[in-house]
Amino acid sequence: MATIRPFRALRPARDRAGRVSSVPYDVVSIDEARQIAAGNPLSFLRVTRSEIDLPSGTEPYADQVYAKARENFAALREQAPMVEEDSPSLYFYRLRMGAHEQIKKHERTRRDKEDDRTRHIIELGAQTGVVFLTYRSTDEIDRCARAVTADAPLYDFRAEDGVHHTVWKAGTAEAACLVDAFRSIPALYIADGHHRAASAARARAEMRTRGNSNDADAFIAVAFPEIQMQILPYNRTVKDLAGATPEQFLAALRARLPVRDGRPTPRGKGEVSMFLAGKWYAVDLSAAPPADRSRASGLDVALLQQHVLEPHLKMGDVRTDKRIDFIGGARGTAALEAAVNGGKAAVAFAMHPVTIDDLMSIADEGGIMPPKSTWFEPKLRDGLLVHLI
Repeated sequence: MATIRPFRALRPARDRAGRVSSVPYDVVSIDEARQIAAGNPLSFLRVTRSEIDLPSGTEPYADQVYAKARENFAALREQAPMVEEDSPSLYFYRLRMGAHEQIKKHERTRRDKEDDRTRHIIELGAQTGVVFLTYRSTDEIDRCARAVTADAPLYDFRAEDGVHHTVWKAGTAEAACLVDAFRSIPALYIADGHHRAASAARARAEMRTRGNSNDADAFIAVAFPEIQMQILPYNRTVKDLAGATPEQFLAALRARLPVRDGRPTPRGKGEVSMFLAGKWYAVDLSAAPPADRSRASGLDVALLQQHVLEPHLKMGDVRTDKRIDFIGGARGTAALEAAVNGGKAAVAFAMHPVTIDDLMSIADEGGIMPPKSTWFEPKLRDGLLVHLI
C-alpha cells in the first residue's frame, strides 16, 4: 500500500512562481547555474546551488556553502515572498513539453552526494527538491486528478526552456480522494531523486537523535503514472582512449564486437552509436553476452560498460571515474559531436533509451540499474513547493 499525505507547503507568491522556480540543482553545472540565475535574485538556484554566490573555485561541500544557502533561503522567503499554507494539502502538477517496499529504488547512490543533500536539508530545515516517483496507473487516481484539475490552477507559466508548468491545489475532498486511491497502489517507484530520498531518510534519523524530527517522517515527492513518463537516452563521453590511438581503439573494438558505419541515433535496443575521430559508427551489442541473467545486466548501458568501457577504455566505477561525463538526451547528439570535436572528449556514445517497463521490472526484481541509465524530460522545477521540517 502506498501512503501519501498532505503537507503545509512553503511556496512563492503566484506572480513570482516563474522567477523563483528553477531547474533541479543536479542537472546543471556550476557555470550553467550561474548563467541561469544571473540577473534574477529570486532564482531558487541561489538556495540549492548557493555556491553560485561565492567566489569561483569554492569547494562545493564547504561550510560557507551551507551557510550561504541558509542565508539565501531566509532572504528568498522574505523577498519573493514565500508563503506557508495555513493547512496541509496535496497538489497536482502538469508539465507540457513540445506538442504536448512501498517505494522501490533501482539505482545506487554516492555517499558524497547524500552527505551534501542531508546537510542541506538539516541546515535549512526544509526539503527543497522533490523526489520523482512513478506508479502503475489506475482509473481511480485518474478520476481524482480530473476533479482537481477542473478548478483554476494555482500556478500556470512557461519557463525559460519552453516547458509549460501548471500546478493545482487539491481541495479537502479531492485530497482525501487521492490519499484513498493511492492505498490501492502496491508500490511507488523512484524514477529520479534517489539521492534526495536517501538524504531525507538520513536527515530524519539525525534529527531524531537531536529530539527534533518535526515533520521529517515524510519526504516531498511528485508521482506520475507510468504511461505519462518520457525517458530519453543518457549519453556518455570519455576523455581519452586509455593510451590508444583512434585507429588502435577501433581495431580492438572490431575484434570483439560488430562495428559498422553508423548514424547519430541508434536504430534500436542493442545498438550504440559511437562518435570517434569525426565519424559516427554503429556498435552492435545485441549478441554480446550479459554478465548474468538479470534484466539489469541486459541493458545497453550495462553491456557498453562490460564490453567497451571496462576492457578497452579501462573504465572502472563510472560513478567516480572523472574521465567519463554524462549528457542528458535533451541536449541531443550535437552535444556529443561538440565534445569530441572540441577536444573535451576522445569518444562519445549515444544510447538507445531505457524503457519505463525496464525500470519498474528491475526494481521489482530488487535489481540495480547501472549509473546514469535514465534521463527524464521534462524536469520538475525546484522552489514551487517546499516541505518545511
